[in-house]
Amino acid sequence: MKRRLFVTAGTITLTLGVIGIIVPVLPTTPFLILTAICYTRGSERLYNALLTNRLCGSYLKNYLEGRGMSAGAKIRTLALLWVSIICTEVFLAETLFVRIVLGVVLAGVTIHILSIKTLTKAESDRKG
Repeated sequence: MKRRLFVTAGTITLTLGVIGIIVPVLPTTPFLILTAICYTRGSERLYNALLTNRLCGSYLKNYLEGRGMSAGAKIRTLALLWVSIICTEVFLAETLFVRIVLGVVLAGVTIHILSIKTLTKAESDRKG
């Protein structure tokens, strides 16, 4: 029963993480990390599938192991973040408070991404 709850929670956080790719205020990485934690306790097969996924597996594995992010991943992440939040502020945010919150989120996430170690090409290619 406990394993099923972890798998269910992991699947929910995975879904929220995928939605976070599109929705600017919903953070993707924390949800993927929670997914990994839940799958570790609920299903080794799902955990391995997550870490070997061609889209996010190496990124997540490097992040979880504290190895960092590739320069390309940082650039793509920041570009998507800035475009989505600026578009949200311009087209959807109706109040100054919402714009300020989005600006704080933008600044905080940008600082966090830039503070993560940048992997060299050789480090990002290395398996393990």
